Amino acid sequence: MANERLRGAIVEAGLTLEGVAGHVGVNAKTVERWINGGRPPYRRHKYATARLLGREVSYLWPEEHTASEVTEAGQAELIKLYPHRNVVPGHLWTDLYAKATEKFDVLTYSAFWLTEDLEFHRVVKEKSAAGLRMRFMFGDPECDAVAVRGQEEGVGNAQASKTRNALVNCTPLFRLPGVEFRLHNTTLYNSMYRADDEMLANTHVYGISAWLAPVLHIQRVPGGEVFDTYAESIERVWESARPISSPKDC
Repeated sequence: MANERLRGAIVEAGLTLEGVAGHVGVNAKTVERWINGGRPPYRRHKYATARLLGREVSYLWPEEHTASEVTEAGQAELIKLYPHRNVVPGHLWTDLYAKATEKFDVLTYSAFWLTEDLEFHRVVKEKSAAGLRMRFMFGDPECDAVAVRGQEEGVGNAQASKTRNALVNCTPLFRLPGVEFRLHNTTLYNSMYRADDEMLANTHVYGISAWLAPVLHIQRVPGGEVFDTYAESIERVWESARPISSPKDC
């Protein structure tokens, strides 16, 4: 079914499909598909379009919730806020991944502390035997983003070294069915540890190490958007990251 509200809002704003596309960061054909009832936009594109047209997302896409509903659902998405990663119960990371049946993602620069955890290794091996696909995304030790992060934390080249050491710790995992490793070169604002519809998001704060930064324990809740915002970020990093088959590939 055609989205006449979107079409009308574009006309009222005096814009063309090309104008909307240029502002949102897609091509005009994509905007045309949004209007003609094709695949709906990603959430970030919906919000960018709504801001451009001065409308509520829920007006342009009635299936979406209002801002107040999204805010209320967002509160329910937060299970717990930890002021620092080092106060998160150590068992929570492995408990989280032990429950995974569909999604098992690790997005970080190094997570050296996690790669040293023998219980974590045991969970990965069990999930591999169960046929679960697991995705590990580490920062490319040679990329600028890792170098900058090392400078910001005041550890210099040690950040890249931690990544290399973490990958060496993961050597036994490279051989497991379903386990995939990639190196990314993105500016990472959060390290994310996802298991199905739960996630631990370790924020990155300028000038301090990640173990001192806050951690959000969040869950997916109908109508909420916090979890999906992080989840979409993981997908985008995965798509742009470089596959590796051994720690020697970094």
